[in-house]
Amino acid sequence: MTLIAQYHVEAQTGIGFLLQQGHILTVIDPQGEQVADLVAFGQSYKTEWLSSGRSIDYSETIYLTTGHVLYSNRSTPMFTIVEDTVGKHDFLFAACSSEMFRILGGIEGYHPSCFENLVKNLSPFGITGDMIPTPFNLFMNASVLPTGQIKIAPPLSRPGSFVRLRAEINLIVGITACSTEACNNGTCKPIDVEITN
Repeated sequence: MTLIAQYHVEAQTGIGFLLQQGHILTVIDPQGEQVADLVAFGQSYKTEWLSSGRSIDYSETIYLTTGHVLYSNRSTPMFTIVEDTVGKHDFLFAACSSEMFRILGGIEGYHPSCFENLVKNLSPFGITGDMIPTPFNLFMNASVLPTGQIKIAPPLSRPGSFVRLRAEINLIVGITACSTEACNNGTCKPIDVEITN
């Protein structure tokens, strides 16, 4: 594989970039137990975005891993997961936001959030806050209990754990190093990203 681009995403920040069809996106957890929020949009039609509902529906599971396809809201394949060293991710929770911290945590002051970081880093590509879909929350360890309650536990990722995804169309991609301490076993850490072909 030829390295095309490499990014280091500091804790509680994000990035936005273009990803071409056929290229491989590798998201790495360098320190372990750190979630990365992933969203994507079509380069041709920005109203086509990564869809939690379509991806879960067509895969018939909420636990998407190696071999599964991630679909758009128009049922277009956007990514194929080609390698996954963790096997447990979340596609149910929205990106954390200032409203989430206020409603669930009672935090009235400023707190960094994935929603803010996605909007900030995707705005140069014409993506607005109202367009941000439910992210594919890489490494997030969420389980649905028999009662329907969703329990969040520390990520299963260890230092160097990664997920490789192949772009099936030309994409605009946003990735964050999640800002919610509770999802990352108490501390927010960086995420590394590589693009290869």
